[in-house]
Amino acid sequence: MAGLRVPSRRFLLVPAIVCLLTGCATQAEHVFQPLALAASDASQVDMLVATTRKPSGNPGQLYTGDRGTAISLNRIVVSIPPDRNRTIGKVQWPLLNKPNPEKEFAVLNVGKVASEQQVLEWVRKNRNGKRQVLIFVHGFNNTYADAVFRFAQIVHDTGTDAAPILFTWPSRGDVFDYLYDKDSTNYSRRALEDLILQATKSPDVADVTILAHSMGAWLTAEALRDIAMRNKTIPAKVRNVVLASPDIDIDVFRRQFIEMGSSRPHFTIFTSTNDKALQVSRLLSGGVGRVGGTDLKPYAPVLEELGVSVVDTSAIMSSDPVGHNAFADTPGIVRLLGRRLAGQSLAGGEVSFADRFGVTAANFAGTAARLAVAAPASVISSKARDILKRELSSDGGQIVDGQISY
Repeated sequence: MAGLRVPSRRFLLVPAIVCLLTGCATQAEHVFQPLALAASDASQVDMLVATTRKPSGNPGQLYTGDRGTAISLNRIVVSIPPDRNRTIGKVQWPLLNKPNPEKEFAVLNVGKVASEQQVLEWVRKNRNGKRQVLIFVHGFNNTYADAVFRFAQIVHDTGTDAAPILFTWPSRGDVFDYLYDKDSTNYSRRALEDLILQATKSPDVADVTILAHSMGAWLTAEALRDIAMRNKTIPAKVRNVVLASPDIDIDVFRRQFIEMGSSRPHFTIFTSTNDKALQVSRLLSGGVGRVGGTDLKPYAPVLEELGVSVVDTSAIMSSDPVGHNAFADTPGIVRLLGRRLAGQSLAGGEVSFADRFGVTAANFAGTAARLAVAAPASVISSKARDILKRELSSDGGQIVDGQISY
């Protein structure tokens, strides 16, 4: 037929590859009918959930993967089985419509948050002595239920006592909707900005940590960049940002990092060269490396000076065969993540998980820096180090040899 192009075999294989390699498997959806009682020794996670998803007419689902026209707020309490019946890092999904709280995750309470006063009451009830808040932004291919249960697992397994806030954007929970999901992060950017700013304005909050996974890391970096450009700075209360397996173009992240300005929070980035999902993302993105999937060791000294620590988990065996969810499902890394969420340093005198996994730093300096990616940090010239540091520190603006640094 004239004008009809037959897709290349390589293109036709991409959806199949994504199906095999996706690290964000979707589970049963109808889980939000609250149980009357939890197991006597089960743990509970009481979270505030903000979403830009479209509400569902099904009370067991709550929200769809479509885009809503408002930011909806809910309070959700999740029961987690007793430790004797579970493994750190695992989300035990209900097998039946009525979950068994002794062995499965279960929802105990779902309620709308109808006013700012109710938000303040929730924060005051759930804050710790340091008045810390943890905001989690999930990644690609997550339903509303995926995001809620994964965050509950992270909160429980890391041992954090910060007030947990989930931001869930309209992912359709389908591996064939990568581009839809990416557009949904852009659709939700201003909503995440507003959530971050509202948290920092509260007198009941002194410390905000943001944990973002995969495509959610792109959304988080964009939101922080926009806040910095709009308000001339990122609020000082945003002290730590943890990006787990960030699905971000290396060159783009260099620009985001620069445009956040000099008053940036401390960044911790979990990376792995064995992350197969990010390898597929690189294929879909024109062959440009993703921040979370590149060998980044050469730039450790430069990045440490700029307040960026990267934990390279390439050598760690994850229970996820794709290697994309290690931050949440690998016990050793989960404990390390707990230290970071508590505001503790990942380096120290004792041999820690960070020491064994390798606290390294990332190639955020874009195409030019990638020319030296194979060189050990010790042999990078002082001139090259100065160029990298300057590129990551400011926009420059001066004309040098007919060029303006960008």
